[in-house]
Amino acid sequence: MTILIVGAGILGLSHAYAAAKRGLKVHVFERTHTPLGASVRNFGQALVTGQPPGVMLDLAQASRGIWGDWAQRAGFDLKRNGSYLFARTEAEEHLLDAFCQGRAREFGYRAELLRGAQKDALYDGQFSHHRAALHGLDDQQVYSREAIPALVQYLQRELGVEFHFSTLVRDVEPGHIRTTTGRFNGTQVIVCSGHDYQTLLAEPLATLKPQICRLQMLRVRPKVDLQLQHSLLTGLSCVHYGAFADLPQAAAVQADILRDSPHLDQHGIHLLISPTPYGELIVGDSHDYSRDPSPFNGEQVDNWMLQLCEETLGCEVQVVERWQGVYGARGAQPFTWLDVAPGVSAALMHTGVGMSVGPAMGERNIARLLGEA
Repeated sequence: MTILIVGAGILGLSHAYAAAKRGLKVHVFERTHTPLGASVRNFGQALVTGQPPGVMLDLAQASRGIWGDWAQRAGFDLKRNGSYLFARTEAEEHLLDAFCQGRAREFGYRAELLRGAQKDALYDGQFSHHRAALHGLDDQQVYSREAIPALVQYLQRELGVEFHFSTLVRDVEPGHIRTTTGRFNGTQVIVCSGHDYQTLLAEPLATLKPQICRLQMLRVRPKVDLQLQHSLLTGLSCVHYGAFADLPQAAAVQADILRDSPHLDQHGIHLLISPTPYGELIVGDSHDYSRDPSPFNGEQVDNWMLQLCEETLGCEVQVVERWQGVYGARGAQPFTWLDVAPGVSAALMHTGVGMSVGPAMGERNIARLLGEA
């Protein structure tokens, strides 16, 4: 059995791994010379703590183990010491406390709320100005710019996956695909083309009414030597991530944002910070939804994010690099598996958590294709 996969982002690679480890022949096609889409533009955060109970939490927990296996086999750095989500206000602290006392216990999230001396001891008191810190013990983080290429090399070297970079897939049909480098035959075609809804399967994808989310992101260098080893979030994320957003206490957090910082809500800004292996930090992000993402960044949006970053870290930072993140968004569900025709399917994410759940999605989808589940 031969699997033809369109797209070498995290979903494409996850499906390739799941198929190849079962002994199937796998070809992966990517239009650029190396992956350049959402899977390398992101924070590298594989969050379990933020996922809502149900299928997303299940996928994130299963993906955690797959990331561990990949890091060992492919040789990239994986931070497995969790994340810290800082409560800056009374409302945010109440929400995190309610999460720990209720949902976390009910659904098995491994998280603890640090207050007082425990919180003040973090990084020699660097974060003592916050009210509390939720330590998500199962959260992980990679440096995507290095992890994704390393995963490609591992799949090539150890599992025999054939990659066709700088190759545009022009058309897919049952049993074959047509590309800029020729025609390829296969038993199953899986389209994992991210936010490109026009090049392939445009008509069936249009029924999902997908949108594209554009993010403003930065790489910065802190002006003190933090030696940060954890991903960081703030209470702003509590109204963005499903683990918290539907709890009754989230209403007070949202009310505070709308009263004190309506511009953050307007631009979908909530702070994420990820350390790189080189002492720098990836910072963001904002959220702008449309059918076609604007190429123009707003400097004020960057300034708001930098202000939040410096307030959270308790130090000044220097901008090293700016870019746009982008991902497919706002489908009816967080993700879609679309059977377009016998032997032709599409896997799409409609949220920005592909790194968190993608590895287990690939495993689940390949198992289903082979009749294992």
